[in-house]
Amino acid sequence: MTPRDLWLRFETYHDVTYFTPESRAVTDALGCKGGWMGYFGMRAAPLGEAAPQTVTAAFFSFHPRKVERALPDAWHVAPARRFLQARLEGVDGALRRMLGDVTVPAELVEIAVAAASAIPLAGRPLGAANQALPLPDEPHLALWQACTTLREHRGDGHIAALVAADLDPCQTLVLFGADKGLDPAYLKIARGWSDDEWRAAVRALTHRGLYSEGVLTPAGHALRADIEARTDAAAAHPWSAVGDDATRRFLDLMTPIARRLGVANDAMRVNPMGIDPVRELPG
Repeated sequence: MTPRDLWLRFETYHDVTYFTPESRAVTDALGCKGGWMGYFGMRAAPLGEAAPQTVTAAFFSFHPRKVERALPDAWHVAPARRFLQARLEGVDGALRRMLGDVTVPAELVEIAVAAASAIPLAGRPLGAANQALPLPDEPHLALWQACTTLREHRGDGHIAALVAADLDPCQTLVLFGADKGLDPAYLKIARGWSDDEWRAAVRALTHRGLYSEGVLTPAGHALRADIEARTDAAAAHPWSAVGDDATRRFLDLMTPIARRLGVANDAMRVNPMGIDPVRELPG
């Protein structure tokens, strides 16, 4: 049982949020101009009607231009509180379709909510903002809310590790893509970086001895491993708070649900996180 084992499960449950047909239909009905406006509106909504600069800082990997194409225009389409409602509506529809007759165990919800309630808040803007939201009554949505809080809390810690490593967002994507075998063209489009900006990041990483000819150097691999270790350590507190037995129980109960979602969610076929629940979760 490793921190990555836990992350893979709650990340997969969270990932029904933004790119399913159900979520896209809800944000289209609000009047969003394209899927990315819906994404930024729904994900940023726990922060309130935040400025694009704030969202760029909190999300880290997106080019400011990509954020600015969606915000603040999204807040003219609908207030943040309506985007919060919209994302629950989309998640509800997506989970009902993908889970079918699978029942979310009350024990699983209880453990996930307890872990999410125990996240440290200092320096965790997205984790804290999601933790502050009311918990939905329905078990499958309460589990989603807890998983989303845990996911954003882990992401906040990951960003802190990247900043400490003196990596900017585009450099981070270059290293991550090389490590995980992700297509640079896909990452550039997904996060909004130009060819010139990507090449500048490659030059900077090459100068630092982290990257060479499309692959990580030994120093690059060591830095990536250190960042992941720091991310895992920063994400450990909620699970220490609930204890080893509850953490193992979460793992056991969540595995078949996460695997089912990994199979059913088309957005998981290719994703910027570099995870494959179908391959990585036991069947």
